[in-house]
Amino acid sequence: MSIQETGRKSGIDRIYILGLGAIGSIYAARLHDRNPETLKVIAGPERIATYERAGVLINGRSYHFNYISPGQKSEPADLLIIAVKFADLEQGIRDISGFIGENTTVLSLLNGVLSEELIGNSIGLQHMIYGFTTATSMRESVTTQYATIGKIVFGERTNEQLSQRVQAVKTLFDEANIPYEIPVDMLRAQWKKFMMNTGYNQASAILKAPTRVFHEEGPARELMLKAADEVVQISQQAGIGLNQSDLEDFVSTINKLDPSFKTSMLQDIEAGRKSELENFSGAVRLLGQKYHIPTPVNNTLYLTIKAMERISQN
Repeated sequence: MSIQETGRKSGIDRIYILGLGAIGSIYAARLHDRNPETLKVIAGPERIATYERAGVLINGRSYHFNYISPGQKSEPADLLIIAVKFADLEQGIRDISGFIGENTTVLSLLNGVLSEELIGNSIGLQHMIYGFTTATSMRESVTTQYATIGKIVFGERTNEQLSQRVQAVKTLFDEANIPYEIPVDMLRAQWKKFMMNTGYNQASAILKAPTRVFHEEGPARELMLKAADEVVQISQQAGIGLNQSDLEDFVSTINKLDPSFKTSMLQDIEAGRKSELENFSGAVRLLGQKYHIPTPVNNTLYLTIKAMERISQN
């Protein structure tokens, strides 16, 4: 990423965001508040018309972002943030292609462990840094409400010393008041989040259960942990090395959550939306085949939730 003398410490002058769902809109608002002239939101013409007509309401404030359509001529991004759902990623990769320059850094906020490779295989892996978010929010139509803003966890594969582009993004997030974390071992942090989502999100969706169901010993927690343990087994073959202590940390984290909280996957099922299934058990199934690890729990979760989605959408 080119770091220019522009009067702003980060030197990141052109920030593009793809995806104005709950996660994307939260961080778009912070970046807009920092400097609206440096931010553009990528969206199709029809969606832009909706946004421009109604505005995007975030915690009661109406935002009118600068928008750009795929294929529209523009200077390449310094930083391009991808915040779509996994089901929309294939189209999203096509949508960003015209905004990638030689020095563009791309940060994916998708859950799971597949998106960086999928994006990088299309635009060039050299553009990618790793990321995910811990944000919790609720979204309806063009309205986002959130109580606390979660962290963006990001970095290179390893971050003993920060690369120039990670330092630039760090400075940008400081300027925009966006909480973040830069783990030394980014891949392990990403896989740990993947493990938690695979267990917690999917068990909550299939059982239609809020978090309090997993606060006690019993079959619900056992199902959650069995699904997560298959990720642990794969991670050991993949060189990531999750272990029993990570499963124990997982339970401790769940125990601290609001008992009434519903996961995003459960909310998707209840609303008749397509969930992130392919990014959780779908990915586990693929990785299990790659590393020759049986994944019977995630196979069952995949087929069951796939059927639930089909039923809810009919």
